Amino acid sequence: MKDPESVPQLGELVRIIKGRDKDQYACVIEVLDSRFVRIADGDKRKVDRAKKKNIQHIERMDLVSPEVKNSIVDTGRVTNAKLRFAISSYMNDNLLKEGE
Repeated sequence: MKDPESVPQLGELVRIIKGRDKDQYACVIEVLDSRFVRIADGDKRKVDRAKKKNIQHIERMDLVSPEVKNSIVDTGRVTNAKLRFAISSYMNDNLLKEGE
């Protein structure tokens, strides 16, 4: 696991551990400062209504989605479809590993 004091990266997959969306997955779409990020999942939490979240209330998954990160860096935005794809890809990979 990464150093808990470090700031998450753009496109990094996280699991929410506190709040209404507890145990759901999302991607970091903006780093506000050393304490807060904006997250979205492209489904229930769309990009245009991203959630401001304290980094102490999320668990980092040690995975940065290159599609999400490149889209944000290149164009300054990301689509909800790319977020859904990144999260579903991660979930499918983990379910396959657990099933082996």
